[in-house]
Amino acid sequence: MALSPNDRSIAGFTMTGHGLVHWFETSIPIFLVVWLAEFDVEVALLGLVVAAGYAPFGIGALPAGILADRFGTKKLIVACLAGMSGSFLLLALADSIATIAVGLICWGIAASIYHPAGLSLISTGVEERGTVFAWHGMAGNVGIALGPFVAATLLVAGLSWQSAAALLAIPGLLAAVYGLRADFDPAAAVDPDVNAGADEALSLSELLSNSRALFASAFALVFVIVTFEGLFYRGMLTYLPELLHGSAALGAFDPGPTLEGIEPADYIYVGLLVVGIAGQYAGGHLTNRVRPGVGLLAIFAILAALALAFVPILSLGAGGTAGLVAVVALSGVFGFFLFAIQPFYQEAVAVYTPPDARGLSYGYTYLGEFGLGAGSIAIGGIVLGISTPAFLLTMAAFAVTGALLSLLLTVGLDRLYGRDAAVETTAKN
Repeated sequence: MALSPNDRSIAGFTMTGHGLVHWFETSIPIFLVVWLAEFDVEVALLGLVVAAGYAPFGIGALPAGILADRFGTKKLIVACLAGMSGSFLLLALADSIATIAVGLICWGIAASIYHPAGLSLISTGVEERGTVFAWHGMAGNVGIALGPFVAATLLVAGLSWQSAAALLAIPGLLAAVYGLRADFDPAAAVDPDVNAGADEALSLSELLSNSRALFASAFALVFVIVTFEGLFYRGMLTYLPELLHGSAALGAFDPGPTLEGIEPADYIYVGLLVVGIAGQYAGGHLTNRVRPGVGLLAIFAILAALALAFVPILSLGAGGTAGLVAVVALSGVFGFFLFAIQPFYQEAVAVYTPPDARGLSYGYTYLGEFGLGAGSIAIGGIVLGISTPAFLLTMAAFAVTGALLSLLLTVGLDRLYGRDAAVETTAKN
C-alpha cells in the first residue's frame, strides 16, 4: 500500500533525524583515535570522557519521552537536531580534553531526545507503521555507516579534526531548518479521544506506579539482557577502531600514519558498519520465525566467540595477505551479528510488555542500551590499558552473560513470572 502524504512527510522527517543521530554517534570513535594521538592522556581517562558523553544519550531517554508528550514530538526532534549540531560546533572550538568533555556531554543530552520522540511520532502519526518503521531503521543504519566514513575521509583529506567536526554539524543544522518547515499531522493515526489527553504530563506517582508494575513482569529480565547487549555494543564499537589500528596484520598494508592519525583501518571499521545493515535486515525477518529468547541466546553466543576470535586474528604477523583477509572477514561477520541482535531485543520488549506500557518500556530499553551500556566505555578504557586480550575477554564476558540471561528468558520465564508471560511467548510462535 502506498504511503499517504502525511505518512511520507513523517517518514522523511524521522528518517532524517534517525540517520543524523547515528551520524554523530558513530563519528565519535574516529575522533577518539585522533584525540589519543594529539593529547597526552591515558586511554582510560579519554574513555571516561567519551563515556560521559554517551551516558546522557540513554539516561535522558525517560525525561525526553515525558517532554515529548508534554511539548510535542516535532519541537523536541528539531531541538535535538539543533542541539547535536551545536555540540559538534563546540567540539570544533575545543583545545583541551575538558572542552571536549563538555561538547560530548552536550551532544549526549541533545541526542537522548530523538528515539522516544521519533518513535512516538511514528506510532501516533503514521497509518502504515510497519513500512515506516522499516525505512526508519534503515536510515539509522545508513547514518551509522556514513558518520565514521565521512569523518575519516575528511581527516585523510588533510582537514584538522576541529574542521571535520564543524563540517559534520552542517547536515544537522540543515535538517533542523527542514524540520521547522515540515508539515504533517502528528496524531493522524490515533483516535481523537485518545489524543485529547496527550499533552497531560505524567505525574511522578503515575510514573513510579507504572514502572513498578513493569519491573514486576518479565520485562525486568529483558531490561537486564538489553543492558548487557548495550555494554557489549558500546564497548566494542568505541574501541574497535583503536584495535584495528594496532593490528599487526594490517601494519604492512597501511601507508603509515597519516594526518590526524587516520589510517585505512578506519575504512574496515566503516565496512563492518555497512555489513551491519544486512545483519539488521536479516534479524528483523528472523523475528517472525524465531522466539526472542532463542534468537538472543544464539547471537550472544556467536558475538562472544567473535570477540575472542579477534585476539589471535589481530596479532597475526604483518606482511601476509592471509592476515589482511582474516581481519576483514572477521570484521564483516562481526558487524553482521552485532546488528542482527537488535531486532530480537526490540521484539522481546514488544512480547513481554502490555501495549499500554509500551512507550515507557521502550524508554527504559534505551536507558539500558545507551545509558547503562555506556559504562563499558569507562570499563573498556581501563581494561584496554592493561592489554588487548583483557579487553576482548571482558567484552566476551558481557556477551556470555547476555546469553545466559537469554537462556533464562527462554526456559525459565513461566517459573519466574507465571504462566501468562510464557503462554504469550508461545502463542506468538
